[in-house]
Amino acid sequence: MAMLWSRISAALPLNEEQFPLQFNDKVESSVLEMLKRSRHQLYSDTTSASRMLNAQIILDFSWEKLNTGTWRHVDKEWRRVYSYGCLFKVAALCREEPSADEVLQALKTCDMGLLMGAAIMDNILQVIVQILQSEVRESTKEEDESEHDQVKIPELKEDIRLPDYCCLGDGDEDDITVNAWFGPGGTVSPLHQDPQQNFLAQVMGSKYIRLYSPEDTDKLYPHQSQLLHNTSQVEVENPDTERFPEFAKAPYLECVLQPGEVLFIPVQHWHYIRSLELSFSVSFWWS
Repeated sequence: MAMLWSRISAALPLNEEQFPLQFNDKVESSVLEMLKRSRHQLYSDTTSASRMLNAQIILDFSWEKLNTGTWRHVDKEWRRVYSYGCLFKVAALCREEPSADEVLQALKTCDMGLLMGAAIMDNILQVIVQILQSEVRESTKEEDESEHDQVKIPELKEDIRLPDYCCLGDGDEDDITVNAWFGPGGTVSPLHQDPQQNFLAQVMGSKYIRLYSPEDTDKLYPHQSQLLHNTSQVEVENPDTERFPEFAKAPYLECVLQPGEVLFIPVQHWHYIRSLELSFSVSFWWS
């Protein structure tokens, strides 16, 4: 692992002055100062603990911004801030002869940046992923298959193709939002509705799904707050009939979505999803 940091640093700008940090006024000045501090630490001598602390502050703050509303309304600038936080955390983990566990943690950090963040510096996180994967292959004689799968997010993204059905809409291909969902059996997505058409493709495992018409919204008891207005208060498979007496009167359709199947969920239709086993799905939102 001794040469790892030299390989990572070679992919970074030569000095602090060439390291870009440009954001619009959506990003508070205090956050920008923290980013500049982490950038300075990247090119100066300081403790790993200090680098890690500042990186984690950036990650924690931007993570809150990513989870304050529906994903389509998250400002891209905060996704970029999150990616920078991931980059600085990877630097803190790998700067001083990292252990095998720290390298794997750095890989997972890059994966999160690629999934939840936005591309920065010519997609530097994907470049670093390739460096880290090479390091793992060189230092590990027998690679655990489950770990291998967890860290190949960039390659996985290349395997996802947009369904031809999405061309039925009026929007451009760039406007199609692709989300990957991976989780154990029992994972629940509460009853909610989306602002776009949705094709849900099941890749692995199976899911139980219920659909309710938007015509029955008044029986589904959406939250009153603006933040959660598209989510029902009702626990679908164990409803509180005293608090939500009209819920039982709402008709619904149900199915079990199996691998290789695609379900069309029309815009604004309420849907509840529960994984029946370890499951991987991909959804395509389009207009």
